[in-house]
Amino acid sequence: MTIKQKAIIWTISGSDCSGGAGIAADIKTGHGLGVEVCSLITANTAQNSSQLLAVNPVSIEILQQQYEVLIEDKSPTVIKIGLVANVEQVVWLTQAIKALKQQVNGLIVVYDPVGQASVGGNFHSLSLNELTPLLKVVDIVTPNLAEAQALAQLDDISESKQLAQRIYQAFAINAVIVKGGHSEQQGVSSDYCYHQLNQIKQDNQDKLHQAISYQLSSARIDSHYSHGGGCSFATALASFLALGYLVRDAFTLAKAFINQGLKASVDLSASKQHQYYGAFEQLGWPHSSEDFPQVVDDIHRQYHDLPAFKSLNLNGKQLGLYPVIDSLAWLKRLLPLGLEIIQLRVKNLPEDELEQVIAQAVELAKDYNTRLFINDYWQLAIKYGAYGVHIGQEDLMAADLAQIQRAGIRLGLSTHGCYEFLLAQQLQPSYLAIGAIFPTSTKDMTGQIQGLDNLAQVLTLRPNDKAKQIPVVAIGGINLARAPLVAATGVESIAVVTSITHADDPEQAVAQLQVCINKT
Repeated sequence: MTIKQKAIIWTISGSDCSGGAGIAADIKTGHGLGVEVCSLITANTAQNSSQLLAVNPVSIEILQQQYEVLIEDKSPTVIKIGLVANVEQVVWLTQAIKALKQQVNGLIVVYDPVGQASVGGNFHSLSLNELTPLLKVVDIVTPNLAEAQALAQLDDISESKQLAQRIYQAFAINAVIVKGGHSEQQGVSSDYCYHQLNQIKQDNQDKLHQAISYQLSSARIDSHYSHGGGCSFATALASFLALGYLVRDAFTLAKAFINQGLKASVDLSASKQHQYYGAFEQLGWPHSSEDFPQVVDDIHRQYHDLPAFKSLNLNGKQLGLYPVIDSLAWLKRLLPLGLEIIQLRVKNLPEDELEQVIAQAVELAKDYNTRLFINDYWQLAIKYGAYGVHIGQEDLMAADLAQIQRAGIRLGLSTHGCYEFLLAQQLQPSYLAIGAIFPTSTKDMTGQIQGLDNLAQVLTLRPNDKAKQIPVVAIGGINLARAPLVAATGVESIAVVTSITHADDPEQAVAQLQVCINKT
């Protein structure tokens, strides 16, 4: 048995003697999410559910001792910073991070800029000017609304987007996440992330230097058990980043983690005769679809009222094997094999030739009971009456989904991780594809390899009611040996490319893959 070494995160923060926030919350969060947590304590705080009595900073000598012993054999993948007690600690920490970034390739630093205790009282008296050197060396900052206003120096602004952009402009922080739990928005808690794609876990080389935003929204959860919730959010984010998730997915998972913990204590809050400020409950990995947020995105706003796309009308059948091919010759060869679905993905053809190929493909498919999806070219799919069209995330904004829906054409959407899956699911397509499950030679998927564990986790994001679930197709690097493992996760279909097109006997490869998939 091979034992996989856990990812290591460091938490640099204060100790809360009541066990709700700070180091205690960080350790419980990280361990629950499967990472190893090492701690450097900046201060011992005396606090409980009603007051912050004292903050007792540790000396730089003690901080340095903690640092030196950990760096010997506990090198971090991600560092989470919480309470920084004084100017001396800011100076030491700034220098330590600069040194660590020279030693640890790809190190990410997450800073939760706690200034005040939720029960009242200040953790420190640092000015923004004094904090600036630290802010300029961290990668992600996770303020609540009041903290964001202080960092942005915009006390009269409550719009998260404006605050996040101002903080980025002031300090060149790669990702700014403004949490909405302290906002006055009625009934809703919205978190906003402003992210420079080229800085952290980049996933598209063509988008260097481009900023993108993510917004997540959930129903507000009334609970008095939220002490340490901010610490837990930042540490959950750090943990998911350490496990290899992209910023957008780590952000989504962290939001779900918080929702899960708050919901767990709603009944306790209701049973208290007086308002009691209890510790946030860290419950481990979020699995329930009900805990995950709604993705608030331009495309979702645009098509919010669009009816669901036509279903695949499986009538109890398994969608099964889904070949993706690039020519009419392959289509002619595979159509007689009785497959439920095939995708034609042609690239780099002159416009007139492309149109002829798609027209012929649609005509060929009419003689078979195979669902033919055309990749990308939705206008031509509509023109020639194709069964369906498949659209990638990179082409989603350019497509007219309303026109596709009105034409009665089925829609398949590509997704890469939980953020895109949730967004695509909200658009109610005919099926959802997720990948790449394994590394693949057909497309550069650097930073977006899902793996079997993540595939299984994403499948839990579908509604609990099976009648409302959209079929899921797994794609990317799946061969004969891997197909049974992928099928065992519960996906409705497995898409393959080279496992068929590079096979010595493609017809035999189809038959073998079908047997593997249908066994599970």
